[in-house]
Order: sequence, then structure tokens, then C-alpha cells
Amino acid sequence: MLKQFLLKKMLKSQLKNVPQAEQDRLLAAFEKNPKLFENIAREVQEKMKQGKNQMLATMEVTKKYQKELQEALS
Repeated sequence: MLKQFLLKKMLKSQLKNVPQAEQDRLLAAFEKNPKLFENIAREVQEKMKQGKNQMLATMEVTKKYQKELQEALS
């Protein structure tokens, strides 16, 4: 429960420049499938530890989970 709360707060901080409607959509997807977002966050962190910048790491990981993300966002 605490882990999900912290992930949600992190997601909100990352989305501060995103329009509110899109933020709400992404937060709803997170609440629907928090494990997916935990996996994505963990893998992005691993890639960043390997020396990749955050944007590249995020793009690679989200591409890997593209199908699951589309399902969560629909």
C-alpha cells in the first residue's frame, strides 16, 4: 500500500507539465495496474544505472511494455 502511494506520488511529480486530463488518465491506468508501472519504473532505473539517460531508458522500457500500456490506458 505504501509502495503504491509512493509510486503514485512519483508519477504525479513526473507528470507536472502534462495537461490535467492526461494526468488523470495516466493515474487511472496506474491504479488499474500498479504492478505494470512498478516493473516499468524498476527497469528504467536499471537502465539508468547502466549509463543510459532517463529519456532513452524510459523510451526503451515503454516500447517493451507498449501492448500492456495500451491495454491499461484504454
